[in-house]
Amino acid sequence: MSYGAIAKQAARYREAEVLSASPAQLVVIVFEHLQVNLRRARLQTADADGGPRSDSLERARAALTELLVTLDHQKGGELAARLASIYSFMLGELATLGVKPNVPKLDAIIALAGELHEAFAQVATTTSAVGQVVAAS
Repeated sequence: MSYGAIAKQAARYREAEVLSASPAQLVVIVFEHLQVNLRRARLQTADADGGPRSDSLERARAALTELLVTLDHQKGGELAARLASIYSFMLGELATLGVKPNVPKLDAIIALAGELHEAFAQVATTTSAVGQVVAAS
């Protein structure tokens, strides 16, 4: 099987995963996308050609923007407001890092994204478990 065929299969699998995901699981998927691109940017920081790093940072910013614009401020209240502040801070840092690479700052953003990912993954798991118990009742 060629690389192209494998890539197409992986894309179909990912699409099916996204289409069948709960809202909480979708947030986890976006965080995974964010983390992958932040790590890529980290690896690309040493490259003389800033193009790939810029692309990775742009994808990370797109993931953060998705997280920011999908916050439900009515239901989320203070938590949504705090998350909006965190996401906005991270977006600002990534914009700065696009112009002036700084590995320690990028590492801090990667760590923050990791902590948020873990928290949302726990919520998604708990929500899924509760949903299964309710459905079985």
